Amino acid sequence: MAKQQFSLKPIARSSIPRALQKAERYRLLNEAREAESICRDILATDPENQEAAVCLILALSDRFPSTQTEADEARSLAAALRSEHDRAYYAGVIEERWAKAMLRLHDCMSAAYASLREAMTLFEKAESLASDDNDDATLRWNTCVRLLEKADYTPPADESEHVEIIDEDMPMR
Repeated sequence: MAKQQFSLKPIARSSIPRALQKAERYRLLNEAREAESICRDILATDPENQEAAVCLILALSDRFPSTQTEADEARSLAAALRSEHDRAYYAGVIEERWAKAMLRLHDCMSAAYASLREAMTLFEKAESLASDDNDDATLRWNTCVRLLEKADYTPPADESEHVEIIDEDMPMR
């Protein structure tokens, strides 16, 4: 029996605001794949839609640990955002979520440490670019600090000498 072929149907540009609301609702319901699908439909109609790009970044990172391809796609989407602040902030979110996934998957702080430090560096950059009424990057920085404190992780004396522990079953950064 031959495989049946289906085509994606485009959405109307006028439906994008409603579709964005649905994508966010699916994310809140822990239905990241549905949110991802909606964001891809929006971006197919409006490739420059920054809200859909951010929602897609978050939907992809909601599913960490995931394949390297998904992590790389989220990082590429963040790098393509228009705002320098948003590029730094969402790149930091991706690294923070990657570190949390490594902790859930392997309970290995040394493997997560490099991602948390990268997230913190990116959050510092985003904080310097943020408006006075936007403390989002500060809140994320504080979350990273608390993760490090909770794990009671002591970094290597010289962080540049830090060697990440690699488990071949763990998705790679």
